Amino acid sequence: MKHMRILSIETSCDETAIAVVEAKLGRFEVLAHVVASQVKLHAKYGGVYPTLAKRTHQKNLPIVLAKTLKEAGSTKAAWKPLDAIALTVGPGLDPCLWAGIEFAKTLAQEWDVPIIPVNHIEGHLIISLLASNLARPSLLKLGRAKFPAVALIVSGGHTQLILVKGIGKYKILGETRDDAAGECFDKTARILGLPYPGGPAIAKLAALPKLRLGRGPKRSLGISLPRPMLHSKDYDFSFSGLKTAVLYDYQSRSPKIRKSKEYIQAMAREIQQAIIDVLVEKTMRAAEEFEVKSIVLGGGVAANKELRKRFKGALMAPSELCTDNGLMIALAGYFNRAKKTKRYGRIVSQPNLTI
Repeated sequence: MKHMRILSIETSCDETAIAVVEAKLGRFEVLAHVVASQVKLHAKYGGVYPTLAKRTHQKNLPIVLAKTLKEAGSTKAAWKPLDAIALTVGPGLDPCLWAGIEFAKTLAQEWDVPIIPVNHIEGHLIISLLASNLARPSLLKLGRAKFPAVALIVSGGHTQLILVKGIGKYKILGETRDDAAGECFDKTARILGLPYPGGPAIAKLAALPKLRLGRGPKRSLGISLPRPMLHSKDYDFSFSGLKTAVLYDYQSRSPKIRKSKEYIQAMAREIQQAIIDVLVEKTMRAAEEFEVKSIVLGGGVAANKELRKRFKGALMAPSELCTDNGLMIALAGYFNRAKKTKRYGRIVSQPNLTI
């Protein structure tokens, strides 16, 4: 594999991230890796506001770049040599993607280097392949990955099962028909009055010991949520019905019950279990049908501890690298370099880009 030094830019949603990676002989040295999160900024709105996120990206990008270059032991003016800029062009929120694109084009012109467009989903997939075999925190390699593999990529905006015959060789087996798994976590958390982002809030409650309802003999709340499309013959997902079931159950309870810690905690546990049951069942069935040699788990929801337990033995990145980051874009950019994309011609926002 060719020796390359790549700087990456990720702004697909609410994380402003830049990384620098040096690739040599199939090993990837992480020279710098900086992420500026907007989670607290958007928490009060219960979700990401694209125009606000774009403005914040524009403010954060120069700051994050300076921190990244300092971490890598350089400065913007003295940054040499650099072989390419890897850039997320989709999928994601259109205004946010454009913030990264505009910034990357300015740098590319100043440094006279090409831009490599990167698919955000492929970034999640590739970092799960490499970071699951960490030689040390700053060194990654492909060691354990064997193909064919089936990859489950789960995040706030995407839930996809992908057959992976090799890096760059993908076939989508199934995807969500409506709400993604992460989106379902956020929406059901909002129903229960939990903070954004909903996934971590629900997971935190679900991990607590079970509480007893009221005094006296133990009483059951009788919460039983559906597992949408669990037994469908395809590999698609649908979580909008689960969200509706949570709303109906919540509305059917008395104000005293639905505001109780016992109910909120029990419902959080059942929501998490319902989502995970579907994800695991579909993935394992696909792994068996296609006789894969590896199972890969990636995306922000892959940071969920219970989901990780259920996928014991699968290839997955450390929890802190499951959420959006620049490192995953740098790695995907390296593997995409053979496409020889023109510097500006095809560098446009592609919010609905598929893998």
